[in-house]
Amino acid sequence: MDEAIVFENTKIRRVLHNGEWFFSVVDVVKVLSESKNPRNYWSMLKSRELENGIQLSTNCVQLKMVSSDKKSYITDCANKRGIFRIIQSIPSKKAEPFKLWLAKVGSERIEEIENPELLQERAKEYYEVKGYPKDWINKRLRGIAIRQSLTDEWKKRGIIENPEYAILTNEISKATFGISVKNHKKVKGLNTKLKNESLRDNMTDLELIFSMLGEASTTEIARNRDVYGFFDNFSAAVDGGKIAGDARKNLEKKSGRKIVSSKNKYNLIDLDESVVDKKEVLKK
Repeated sequence: MDEAIVFENTKIRRVLHNGEWFFSVVDVVKVLSESKNPRNYWSMLKSRELENGIQLSTNCVQLKMVSSDKKSYITDCANKRGIFRIIQSIPSKKAEPFKLWLAKVGSERIEEIENPELLQERAKEYYEVKGYPKDWINKRLRGIAIRQSLTDEWKKRGIIENPEYAILTNEISKATFGISVKNHKKVKGLNTKLKNESLRDNMTDLELIFSMLGEASTTEIARNRDVYGFFDNFSAAVDGGKIAGDARKNLEKKSGRKIVSSKNKYNLIDLDESVVDKKEVLKK
């Protein structure tokens, strides 16, 4: 999930990655340096600090973000800690107020953990701004809740978030759709190397429904079997996905149409320019 927020009338792009916000370094540099060419300023800043033995790039990861031309590009991003480190290298009168602002923005994740309804409300606004249909948004939010229930169950049952979550999720996907997560992304024309390019944000209604069924079934099986550890959870994931997979195959047989679709968000989103202009930036 990515979105933009505003500091003193300047847009700061950010993306949710591994459960925390990562901010566009170039956008932050633009605010603090007031440079007309923030990309060049950032490049020169890295070179200058490197001469002093400081590698600012170690505070960054490269994630895909939407640019002003509405296209997505790989961008240097940093989490709150990384941005604080970068701020130290930029002489700016805005440094202190920006730090206070960033600390407040970063606290949103804590608020969302304490109040899941707040997270859902923000997610709803995010998808509305993007132009997704309301029926699709309802399914997507329901899917997020089901996914959260599953990951909560995995935590209780001895699953390590990385890499075991990804392995189990892939098994559910293969049993549900007959295709791995990676290949599902390929069908939709997504870049499989970009971690923040969400497959679920590119799913059709039926793909979301079967994805929910696979994950809800896995949660129910894990609870009823009282499984613990990777291998028992692996078996539950395969069986849970198979329930959704059998239902998918039955529907495909009756309808004569495949569920896995090449349609992606560009087919799903209602590109109403008035909506985009009116809600270009989320200020949450």
